[in-house]
Amino acid sequence: MAVPPYDIVVGLDIGTTKICAVVGEMGEDSIEIIGVGTHPSIGLRKGVVVNIDSTVNSIRKAVEEAELMAGCEISSVFIGIAGSHVKGFNSHGVIAVKGEEITEEDVARVIDAAQAVAIPMDREIIHVLPQEYIVDDQDGILDPVGMMGVRLEAKVHIVTGAVTAAQNLIKCANRAGLEVEDIVLQPLASAQAVVTDEEREIGVALIDFGGGTTDLAILSEGAIKHTAVLGLGGNNLTYDISVGLRTPMNDAEKIKIRYGTCLVSMCKRDEMIEVPSVGDRRPRQLSRHILAEIIEPRVEEIFSLLDQEIQRTKLKELLASGIVITGGSALLPGICEMADQIFQLPSRVGYPKGISGLVDVVNSPQYATAIGLVLYGFEDRPQNPDKFKDKGDTLIKKVKGKMKKWFGL
Repeated sequence: MAVPPYDIVVGLDIGTTKICAVVGEMGEDSIEIIGVGTHPSIGLRKGVVVNIDSTVNSIRKAVEEAELMAGCEISSVFIGIAGSHVKGFNSHGVIAVKGEEITEEDVARVIDAAQAVAIPMDREIIHVLPQEYIVDDQDGILDPVGMMGVRLEAKVHIVTGAVTAAQNLIKCANRAGLEVEDIVLQPLASAQAVVTDEEREIGVALIDFGGGTTDLAILSEGAIKHTAVLGLGGNNLTYDISVGLRTPMNDAEKIKIRYGTCLVSMCKRDEMIEVPSVGDRRPRQLSRHILAEIIEPRVEEIFSLLDQEIQRTKLKELLASGIVITGGSALLPGICEMADQIFQLPSRVGYPKGISGLVDVVNSPQYATAIGLVLYGFEDRPQNPDKFKDKGDTLIKKVKGKMKKWFGL
């Protein structure tokens, strides 16, 4: 296989239910998807690695499938991070401008001032996302370089995560023979793939309804205003079905995908489904109505918790565009109707956009994160990248240094 040129980026979505590798190549007008590989995820729970060897094996198989389709060898990837350990908060920095004109050095200093906050020893900064700059009380500035002023302020959103969770993800990738170019918060990547520029400007809440976690990102005026990760997802629906219908987990997952719906009102009581039993017992015929009665309260609980999170941040009035739902669980029928009821906002299912090539293969919300990682990689990839290696204590320093480069600090 040929070694990929520098204009190829690989996104690796290491999820709780599946591991997905997507290969993107820079085309004339858009990013062309030239390879896709997926494999069931064994070794993760709620977005966090719990078994290194199983995760490495799953990564290898997904990457091999993508390599075969793309016809090139994959050596480096952008990976997503999620899990309930991820926390986001807003911060503010102020500096005095040295000269009359604001320079890139001044921007770097004000960002450093904004991220100079006390963080526990077991946590590390994943992202520092500038929201806006203020020059001499003039707010709403996106790029202050070249402007005249004596006082520069920056409002940023800082995302932190557990050091060990990031290290374990990188260790798995390295053991699979891959170098990690960046760790990206999954809802940020998903937003890159499914949120339009208009929604990003007017205000939108992205919900990434995955298997192990449900991630939230609030965007307004082109910037991230808030992020949160909820430790509930599609796997909780599968477990509820498994217990409620007394069927094995694998069969419960198949039943959820084939017959599941978020609203009881969408089912007829006389519509029957076949439910495999545990052990050697015979399969049973049950009403699809019963299945919906199991799924609806759990989806309602997840959305209600997210609505409480949005209301707690007092940012709901910013969401003029409403809600965009993506992730594998977004394919459940009735998901938008349920969201409309809970959030009292218009909602839609987010499908990947801005790509060409194997569009028919990846045209699904479950590929949003992996495609978003590819788009993120093309937008923020440094000109001379130094790869992440699993080298113990130096790892997080490299991650932090690389973050500064990506945000032009």
